[in-house]
Amino acid sequence: MAQAACRPNSLLASRSKTVVLAPFTQGSAIVLGKCRVNYSVSSVGAAATSPALPLSKPSSFHMSSKQRIATVVQSAAPAASPSPTASQLPSRSLICTSVTATTVEAFTKEIQEAEGYGVDIVELRLDFIKDFDTERDLPRIMSSCTRPFIVTYRPKWEGGNYEGPEPERIATLKYASILGAPFVDVEYKAASLFFASSGEVPISTRVILSSHNFQSTPEAAELQKLARDMHAAGADIVKIATMANDVTDSAKVLSLLKEPVAPTVALAMGEKGVITRLLANKYGTFLTFAAMSPERASAPGQPNVQLLQTLFNFEKQGKATKLFGIVGNPVSHSRSPLIHNTAFQHIGFDGVYVPLLVDDLHRFLAAFKEHDFYGFSVTIPHKEAALQAASEVDPVAKQIGAVNTLIRQPDGSFKGFNTDWSAAISAIERKLAEGGAAQAGASPLKGKTFVVIGAGGAGRALAFGAASKGAKVVIANRNRERAEALARAMGGESAGASVADWDALARGEVRGDVLANSTSVGMAPKVEETPVPAAAVKNFGLVFDAVYTPVWTQLLKDARDAGVPVVDGLQMFVGQAVDQFVMFTGGQKAPVELMEQVLVDAINKSKKKR
Repeated sequence: MAQAACRPNSLLASRSKTVVLAPFTQGSAIVLGKCRVNYSVSSVGAAATSPALPLSKPSSFHMSSKQRIATVVQSAAPAASPSPTASQLPSRSLICTSVTATTVEAFTKEIQEAEGYGVDIVELRLDFIKDFDTERDLPRIMSSCTRPFIVTYRPKWEGGNYEGPEPERIATLKYASILGAPFVDVEYKAASLFFASSGEVPISTRVILSSHNFQSTPEAAELQKLARDMHAAGADIVKIATMANDVTDSAKVLSLLKEPVAPTVALAMGEKGVITRLLANKYGTFLTFAAMSPERASAPGQPNVQLLQTLFNFEKQGKATKLFGIVGNPVSHSRSPLIHNTAFQHIGFDGVYVPLLVDDLHRFLAAFKEHDFYGFSVTIPHKEAALQAASEVDPVAKQIGAVNTLIRQPDGSFKGFNTDWSAAISAIERKLAEGGAAQAGASPLKGKTFVVIGAGGAGRALAFGAASKGAKVVIANRNRERAEALARAMGGESAGASVADWDALARGEVRGDVLANSTSVGMAPKVEETPVPAAAVKNFGLVFDAVYTPVWTQLLKDARDAGVPVVDGLQMFVGQAVDQFVMFTGGQKAPVELMEQVLVDAINKSKKKR
């Protein structure tokens, strides 16, 4: 048949390896459509000594890089109608989603669904299809694509599902290229087989050589050598995916994009590697993978297609985009990316805010020192470590002993702040001021008795924050020793800090102007719980609850029913995010109402799912 220009034999893999082939029992040829693919073994030299590919049904013969399968394609008719080409793709990093249906009928429907999401490119994971027949099914599948696509036929030994004979798998990938596939994905370990014969793969098909490590991430130097070897082996596009066991593994993978040897797909799998996917356009990877739904993810850590497109502003990311994130463990539940990214986009700020699952804060900061991270929100369990990491700390944050915000300074160091206390205290002050409680020029909290429930991080923030406004602080905690330790840290009774008995609080024997709950009591799903009985709530002039899921906790409901003014945790959460936003953007005004609304909408949506 008339063929497009094909690749010369010089693209043979340079790395020697032994390849164990599964039994091939169909004779010496495979006929695919009008193409006859012949197989012959030329025995030249001894087998290599490197480990064999772990195919499931090894045969009795081995083939090294010098013992090639010679594949000859003969045809008398054109293969198929023209396919979408790579030239149709935008110049930025691409969003790809994988089609993983298990029947051909469902597969073609899923292709249409994927294209409906507006992705740039679709990966056809043929290994997911049960009873797949290359001659019967491949032309139909390819002809159903209206966007550029990648043909992938992933074997079991590389994390896929295919367990059949290796010659048939390689022949299918070659056949896809002859039919006009814009891209085929070939495992690097199989490169020597794929490129074994001259003039078979049209140069119009771009070959992605891929390497997957599902256990760990090698050091950056080893990854860079691997990329060079893959390019030398014939890769038009290098794809390296590793398992991120620590967030710092993402930095190693992203190092591949500093001076890439070829267009490169660099991905770290798992939650600790998600930033390599979310920020792919910022770093300039060739493409990133996103899933249409969690159950259809073809690899661990793939984000949702729509969230990647919208919330993380994928198409508008660029080299100048400033990076921010929330550092914590766990962190996947956080609504901070929703609030900050929505606000960034609303004011036209070129920034992206991402979740960062971090085990060791100091190690993380060191690994990403040269990256464009300008600030971080810090949550459990890293607030004390953030205090140590900051070269300069806000005075109240230093007293609290915890930092929830790190802002990079011009010299590369970080300044630490605690916006938890300022957000909560400001909300309480505003509510008190509504009742005319403030003296001229003074905080409405000055001279007031401020009862804090809990002596953990949030309790410390509320206690020191109230004290900084001139309030007399009373601490109640189930573990009295912790309450006493906090009171001593504040200077004790001489500084206006004292301890109340937990049982006395429950009996309604403790009174004050403000009652502030800093514990998680009453948080979903245990929404019926409350830190103090309903009868005790009337002993206070205002009640604050740091819990914001639900917004109306049992404690706040009891206060409302008793006629006591309330301040909910939503105001604290949005308030601390607003303060961070102002620092992140260099002083720009935050869209407060929008930030609050998207949080309320997210909470309501979550409740409907439950």
